Amino acid sequence: MSEAPAPPRDGSSPGAEGRGRREQAKAERRSRIVRAARDLIRETGDTDLSMRAIARRAGVSLTTPYNLFGSKRAVVLAVFEDERDFVVRFGRLKAANAIDRIFAAHDLGMGYFIDDPEFYRALWKALLNTQGADSTGLATPDRLERSRAAWRALIEDAQDEGLLDRLVASDTLERALSNASSGAMLAWAMGTLSTAALGPTAALGYALALRGAATPAGAAMLHERILACQAALARTQSAAF
Repeated sequence: MSEAPAPPRDGSSPGAEGRGRREQAKAERRSRIVRAARDLIRETGDTDLSMRAIARRAGVSLTTPYNLFGSKRAVVLAVFEDERDFVVRFGRLKAANAIDRIFAAHDLGMGYFIDDPEFYRALWKALLNTQGADSTGLATPDRLERSRAAWRALIEDAQDEGLLDRLVASDTLERALSNASSGAMLAWAMGTLSTAALGPTAALGYALALRGAATPAGAAMLHERILACQAALARTQSAAF
């Protein structure tokens, strides 16, 4: 009679260990597909990639991207949502006060688009095209809620510090900031706003929105922000001529 296999040293069952390995392998294939799509978009400047090209670059079978993502658009959306080191960098934000932290988070997020404009503009154009049957918008519900929760927390910190009025709901302010950012991003993606003007345009929208809910202490800080954004935009306009 053959000897029974020894149980795993961590106390898990052989079946659980096998499932863990399968999930790990699945996650690794998913990561390879996202990385392959990212590389192809950067090389071609185009998101109209074939699943065959993505699978070939990732070193997987043609059926694997469909099994893991369902559609080409879902792969592109996964590339857009690949936050890389953003969460780590977001957690390390340092600022003297909560208003400064809000703008530091804004600068961090915008930095990705400013540092690699052609890549992210291509992504935005693809994701703004909602004519396909598998349209899902610019973010999945889970990602959108995580982002909104992080911004609400920043706003509530500013309320706790007496810089923003508690009578204005953090959810209302978060939506105002989101609309300001989305408007700037849309203009940038469509080519009517330059990359140099993207950051200060969105920041000016933030400052104006927050100024309406500011306490006297916060209003003074935001007034300075508004002046700084206006000056930055004037510089971008001067550089264009």
